[in-house]
Amino acid sequence: QVQLVESGGGLVQAGGSLRLSCAASGRTFSSYAMGWFRQAPGKEREFVAAISRFGSSTNYADSVKGQFTISRDNAKNTMYLQMNSLKPEDTAVYYCAAHPQFVRIVGGTVDAWGQGTQVTVSS
Repeated sequence: QVQLVESGGGLVQAGGSLRLSCAASGRTFSSYAMGWFRQAPGKEREFVAAISRFGSSTNYADSVKGQFTISRDNAKNTMYLQMNSLKPEDTAVYYCAAHPQFVRIVGGTVDAWGQGTQVTVSS
């Protein structure tokens, strides 16, 4: 089982940027497709973005296309989410997730979750 730890959340003004990181340990990082999900107060957890095992494929929720960029560095066992032009509606707890299959992560099936990192965007 892979263990995941997110970092990089915080408070930012609307229009600002943040980069989230997800550090993995325990299993070979490149064995997993990776993804980001988020959960806003009072809402269900939703898919944000996913990246395949070696980064050749990515997938984004329509709400973040052109605004967020997912990437990974297998040598560092780390995944990233660059978030630009942030809006108050991006406020949520952001979770990283892992599954061996890219299509399963996109579909919301996850083998392992991180503990989450809070992102708050003020207007």
